[in-house]
Amino acid sequence: MSTPTWNRPAGPQKAALSVEDAEELDVISLGRRIRHLRKAKGMTLDDLSEAVGTAPSQLSLMENGKREPKLSMLKTLAGIFGVGLDELLGAEPPTKRAALEIELERAQRGPLYQSLGLPKVRISSRLPMDVLESLVGLQGELERRLNEQSATPEEARRANVELRGEMRERNNYYPDIEKEAAKVLKSIGHTSGPLSHHQIADIAGHLGFSLHNVSDLPHSTRSVTDLKNMRVYLTQSQRSEHSTRSVLLQAFGHHVLGHAAPQDYSDFLRQRVATNYFAASLMMPEKATVDFLQKAKSARELAVEDIRDAFAVSYETAAHRFTNLATEHLGISVHFQKVHESGIIHKAYENDGVNFPMDHIGAIEGQSVCRYWTSREVFEVADQFSAYNQYTDTTAGTFWCTARTERSTAGKFSLSIGVPYVHVKWFRGRDTTERSSSTCPDESCCRRPPLDLQKEWAGYAWPSARAQTHLLAAMPQGAFPGVDETEVYSFLSAHAQER
Repeated sequence: MSTPTWNRPAGPQKAALSVEDAEELDVISLGRRIRHLRKAKGMTLDDLSEAVGTAPSQLSLMENGKREPKLSMLKTLAGIFGVGLDELLGAEPPTKRAALEIELERAQRGPLYQSLGLPKVRISSRLPMDVLESLVGLQGELERRLNEQSATPEEARRANVELRGEMRERNNYYPDIEKEAAKVLKSIGHTSGPLSHHQIADIAGHLGFSLHNVSDLPHSTRSVTDLKNMRVYLTQSQRSEHSTRSVLLQAFGHHVLGHAAPQDYSDFLRQRVATNYFAASLMMPEKATVDFLQKAKSARELAVEDIRDAFAVSYETAAHRFTNLATEHLGISVHFQKVHESGIIHKAYENDGVNFPMDHIGAIEGQSVCRYWTSREVFEVADQFSAYNQYTDTTAGTFWCTARTERSTAGKFSLSIGVPYVHVKWFRGRDTTERSSSTCPDESCCRRPPLDLQKEWAGYAWPSARAQTHLLAAMPQGAFPGVDETEVYSFLSAHAQER
């Protein structure tokens, strides 16, 4: 079984490398090409040594990808072989055997092979083709099985825990991404206000991309970027729950931030967080948003819905962006929750010490939040058009939270932003009289039914539970979990000829 090819090549493919690319040579591929051209000319290492004035041992190191030749040597070799420098530096291996040799050499130099403690196989012309194919196939299958073995729900939870810890340490603020977003906005002359679709088209042009709406986008994708022809494909469907603006800007983020195909789920998750952050930094520029927030803080009128309205974004995007900037620029510690109407946490962040429910590895996603918290109480509120504000006394202190509910195909969700009592003075809605008390994780708080219900129904109820089959399944395979590589490549091939 072959391994995914998302990273071959890493970036827009070229017919050949230029002289300016010489500092970024793939020395393994180059070495195999030199050997192929030497043998095609009927030359031995000694013959080539005499022609270029370099010891045969040094040429052998070059051919084996263990020494990078200087540009002057490359020009000399190109002249001897009767080829152009571009052909000598070509990206494609000259033969199928050369491609297999290159793949095996790369594998043997990689961390996986080295971790096995096995001796390296000497790659030479004497190595039979079937043995070469078997070794490359075994390496690919081993990588696939190890990736499959680690792609479990627990692995995903561990990756989330690790990333959340990093976000907490940074107060969810990434200055490098802010700088990259500021550069892009400067290139189109945008300084403040909502980012229009016209301006997003300008960003696409600045980055060298053209935009294409299609009706046959692979079902497991929100967008597909063609790096060969510099195109971004989006769906024409009006039923997508994701804003076209944010999907496009996230696609640009992968390009601007220099992402390669993820090596594992943790890498995939980090890239997703980074591109979401990048998109938010474009829709809500740091300087303009901080100015807006500081004015609101001075007036003691901070409100997520005001950020939403000022920059024409969703409430969830505004809430996320507030967590990026609140601690760094306003000195306010904060927490965020996205909770399903069943009470299950889907997303969460905190740097204010709130006691989120978590499992033994520290994972929050999938845990049931206390039914007395704002993120649960808001589902019972009759007024669905106004923000619901509440104080909650918890074992970690008193927190004030503001929340709203939104509906999606997966049901209703609450989106809430909360702060410790010491910071509530800066927010609109602090005068609420709604208050609750939570002693979770004590089970007597809300995990057990009240005594009167227990006495009436204990032993007389037998629910038929809905099967949670997703809990038994492994994470979707692939560098991009759940995305079918063949489907994406077929889609790109079908649209490549369009003008």
